[in-house]
Amino acid sequence: MRATKAIIHIDYFKENIRKIRGFTANGVKMCVPVKADAYGHGAVECARAAVECGVDYLAVATVGEGVELRNAGIKAPVLLFSLCSPEEVDDAVSHDITPFVFDCEYVSLFDEAAGRLGKERYPVHLAVDTGMGRIGCRPEDAAGIASMIAGSRNLFQEGTMTHFATSDCKDPDSVAYTEKQFSLFRKAIDSIRREGLEPGICHCANSAATLDLPETHMDMVRPGIIVYGYDAGDVDMKYLAGKGTPIELKPVMTLVTEVSAVRRFKAGSSVGYGRTWKAEADTDIAVLTIGYGDGFVRRFSQAGIKVAINGKEYPVRGRICMDQCMVDLGLDSGVKRWDRAVIFGSREDGALQTAADIADMTGTISYEVTTVLTRRVPREFVGLE
Repeated sequence: MRATKAIIHIDYFKENIRKIRGFTANGVKMCVPVKADAYGHGAVECARAAVECGVDYLAVATVGEGVELRNAGIKAPVLLFSLCSPEEVDDAVSHDITPFVFDCEYVSLFDEAAGRLGKERYPVHLAVDTGMGRIGCRPEDAAGIASMIAGSRNLFQEGTMTHFATSDCKDPDSVAYTEKQFSLFRKAIDSIRREGLEPGICHCANSAATLDLPETHMDMVRPGIIVYGYDAGDVDMKYLAGKGTPIELKPVMTLVTEVSAVRRFKAGSSVGYGRTWKAEADTDIAVLTIGYGDGFVRRFSQAGIKVAINGKEYPVRGRICMDQCMVDLGLDSGVKRWDRAVIFGSREDGALQTAADIADMTGTISYEVTTVLTRRVPREFVGLE
């Protein structure tokens, strides 16, 4: 296996799920998203682990992601969070991937496909847009779309959902907006019931709401980033401890590489493309076998990121290249060629920072730091039962 790799702690992943379960009442279902290759962690392996933990539903963003799970033998219900093209509908239906629907055209596409493929009572979830501005019908149109589903030949409404836009923010405006969204969602559900129809599994709670807003749990929660060991915005571990509902999540991924060379540079020498960094004094520079082609992206170059080698921090210098980057060792560091370098992850693996720390330093979120890791970074799964 290549020295640059992402170590995926499946035991941490399962432990996080079990801890999150402690925030929900008995009977509340759980849906775990494994879209974008499980946020970079490996979709098939994480899906299997989630099912072993008793997770009720999995979720993907594309039909291809759902097909990958089915081809791996995963039989758990799979929700399709994003829309697909007409050309993909038959694949979705033939692989029993459950879509979110919200308008006449999309309902008809799936009704016709279910008929062609002999799928009776094919499940769909009605998406209601209460303020995210992405997909979903208007709350006042929910009953009408539900009636259309009920009147179709081959579909049935297995569930009804919405998605919060600001539940991970604790400023007053954001809190009020989440409350407004939840109120609109409940009104939409009530309107469906007034038509004599069943909304099915009602769900809206994302990571932040799962941990912070038990009143939003309804029939199912959808924790995402927290199952991979990272906080959901302002609803972090410090906030939850202060609220009296503590939880300790473990980062599931550790990104490691190795030192491929150590070279002495004189004061004034430059390193990397564009000569953006020059040594102020004599120093040793280590070359690491990781770059933006792996997902350690170029814009991280000037952020002050440090990597851990032999338990000590060393700063990245110069521009990150496609396949390599350089770090400043100073003099007499003792670092040698082939020593392991830890970019981020679990302290048990020798990391001195997490993906969240890198996100804070670079103006992004932990989701992006893990998800951008490319396929050429092998995933090494540990903690498997």
